[in-house]
Amino acid sequence: MSVKNKIGAKVKMVRENRKLSIEDVSERTNLSVEQIASIEDGSLVPNLTPLIKIARVLGVRLGTFMDDDENLGPVVSRAQEKKEVTRFSDRGNAINSDLDFYTLAQNKAGRHMDPFVIDIFPSSEEEVKLSTHEGEEFIYVLEGEVEIKYGKETYHLKTGDSIYYESIVAHHVHSFGSENAKILAVVYTPV
Repeated sequence: MSVKNKIGAKVKMVRENRKLSIEDVSERTNLSVEQIASIEDGSLVPNLTPLIKIARVLGVRLGTFMDDDENLGPVVSRAQEKKEVTRFSDRGNAINSDLDFYTLAQNKAGRHMDPFVIDIFPSSEEEVKLSTHEGEEFIYVLEGEVEIKYGKETYHLKTGDSIYYESIVAHHVHSFGSENAKILAVVYTPV
């Protein structure tokens, strides 16, 4: 199973466990049936915003779609261990990734925040689509430069810079210029 299919299979499994149809989820998220079906069958690289909406409707954290088993004790993520990647795109009908997420708390049960290392690739889109969802985000730039559109403001961050913001304000994170960037992101989305 490819990486992009894994997240769709998790979404479908959680939805079916909740005894909800795709139509039920569509109605509650204001997403089209086709969009949800495409996410579930893995035919497209998903956008983060619809996944957050689906997670809220299903009553789970975003990280649930990326985890396998849950661990009640502490979870240690070792640098030398190969980390599974989950790919996201900010473009409609994308077949390539804009963001590669590496979870740092895989399998941690009952967590309230999701820490990730994220590789950000230069976008081919000139118009970025801002997203909005409940919660908070903390971003620390590990490599390169990123630009964050937040409401009407734009913030330019370099290696070592950080930002903490309310996710309910429309926002978008992307690499600055034509180089890749790497960030540590901690996302809190209330269930």
